[in-house]
Amino acid sequence: MGNSPDRIALISDVHGNLTALQAVLADIDSRGIDLIYNLGDYVGKGPRGREVIDICRERCAVNILGNWDDFLPNPERTFDSEALAWWLAQLGEGQGEWLRALPFSHDLLLSGRRVRLFHASSTSVHTRVRFDHDEREFHGMFANTPATGDGPAPTVVGYGDTHDPFYEVSGDGLTLFNTGSVGNSMNDPTPVYVILEGRLGSAGPAPFSVQFVRVPYDAEAEIAAATRLGMPELDGYISEVRRGIYRGAMTDPGSPRYHRR
Repeated sequence: MGNSPDRIALISDVHGNLTALQAVLADIDSRGIDLIYNLGDYVGKGPRGREVIDICRERCAVNILGNWDDFLPNPERTFDSEALAWWLAQLGEGQGEWLRALPFSHDLLLSGRRVRLFHASSTSVHTRVRFDHDEREFHGMFANTPATGDGPAPTVVGYGDTHDPFYEVSGDGLTLFNTGSVGNSMNDPTPVYVILEGRLGSAGPAPFSVQFVRVPYDAEAEIAAATRLGMPELDGYISEVRRGIYRGAMTDPGSPRYHRR
């Protein structure tokens, strides 16, 4: 047992989809993984943000700030809609403050690799870096910024936000990956999470891996829950949960809410 590698499950972008979260956690548990890190966006888009927060506070060793977690409960937010007001009202006492106080990033050492985890980019939870980024954007993900602090620069970066999982290694040996989304996966609507495997805290080289796991779940039960609760923007949520088609592709792409995956 002492020679077994350490494993960390990385989940992100649950977005109030309690049914998907429960399925993913059951899969993580079935693999005997104890360490779970959450890369943000607990709320919005789906109906049960309060329950998702409660579970993640209990189960996740690390919880990181996402753009929705910063934006939705912001007392100075000026843009509003029926859906935003509804999602905000679902939060329990103190949950909005808990979300906005979450750390921006988390650094760790794994098999001699310096790993940094954050939600969207090295500069802000509201700055998006997509899978079709350019070289400047790629290398910017590994930079130390006022948001990440001045620790050793990472050689591996994992993030969420875009709901599109990918894995990329540059010619200079830097590794960038996106976890995809548990609760709001695009294109393939099946929830996805990542397993990091290696020697946690080890400065010396050791086997290291990044594994993507898709977990089927009962999407119709999640849609039924959203319907029962009377959640606004239900048609958009059904499109995303059932078919993986982003609601922003169905309506006005200029609306601010559709740029907050």
